[in-house]
Amino acid sequence: MKGCDSAFGEIRQAMRCCLTASNPFLAVLLGVFIVAFVTPARAQSTIDDVHIQPRTERPIDSQIPVGGAKLDSGSKPFKVLVDLVLVPVTIMDGMNRLVRGLAQDNFQVFEGKHPQDIRYFSSEDAPVSLGIILDVSGSMSDKIQRAREAVVDFLNTANPQDEFFMITFSDKPELASDFSEQVEDIQAKLVYATPKGRTSLLDAIYLGISKMRHAKHSRKALLIISDGGDNHSRYTQSEIVSQIKEADVMIYGIGLYDRRFSTPEEASGPDLLRKISEVTGGTSFTIDNPNDLAQVAKAVGTMLRNQYLLGYRPESVSRDGKWHKIKIKLKQPKKIKFPSLRVYAKDGYYAPAE
Repeated sequence: MKGCDSAFGEIRQAMRCCLTASNPFLAVLLGVFIVAFVTPARAQSTIDDVHIQPRTERPIDSQIPVGGAKLDSGSKPFKVLVDLVLVPVTIMDGMNRLVRGLAQDNFQVFEGKHPQDIRYFSSEDAPVSLGIILDVSGSMSDKIQRAREAVVDFLNTANPQDEFFMITFSDKPELASDFSEQVEDIQAKLVYATPKGRTSLLDAIYLGISKMRHAKHSRKALLIISDGGDNHSRYTQSEIVSQIKEADVMIYGIGLYDRRFSTPEEASGPDLLRKISEVTGGTSFTIDNPNDLAQVAKAVGTMLRNQYLLGYRPESVSRDGKWHKIKIKLKQPKKIKFPSLRVYAKDGYYAPAE
């Protein structure tokens, strides 16, 4: 299973962080810890703090860059080189907790129907190129301060080698802050985020994807914070989905949704964010209380810091410029069983053409 739970059900009770291993032996054996998260696609008004145990350093294969595969430098810069396909993977259990400590032999990779040999495996916190896409349309007037705080909390989870940019959007998207490794640069620009106008969300995503052409890290992610759908973009949803499939960028969305006062465009916002994010292996959260923004933003940051990275070389190397489907399957650890593990990973990639 990939992506978010498909239904926007009843608001769940706040979940607390807990270790899955029921005794020290299993904890040491698996090195598993699980971080409790807000339910993807539906968050509630009270969210507990997220805590992570210290990461254990492990050697990295010196023949493969920690950052992963390079971008094709030709005329189609978004298409990954097929000699090494990298797939970031997030694993959640049935209680929406982040599962850590799995080993390489717990994963299977399929391209089409064909199993692939995993040549590279890591669970280290490699640097990421991050883009913030912040809604500053008129409907955000009473939420903008919470949104500013959420952006800061998200950036505070960053790796020191990460780089960031920020796009704000209303009637049209604007690059508010170019790539920088200094969180303070983004914070300074947040002060000038003034809500007005309509909502060009899809155009903003397009600009964010285009900006990622200049990213220096192969791991790339966009965080979208918005209170509605789209009512002022030139690009269509299908055009944007096509772009993000080529871009190899993970997308996370936080949707603010008040069903009591929503317009048709705002009502469609959560579903739009869900569809866009799940294509990339990311996920989306829907909340109805702006006070929850900061905690959800922290949760997204933590998800980015606790991924598995799988790398494989396709058995049949093909530079055909076509979409190649990927599926990640899990093999349960022998000593312990997790309930209903879910896999969040991209579902394919475009191979470069000759």
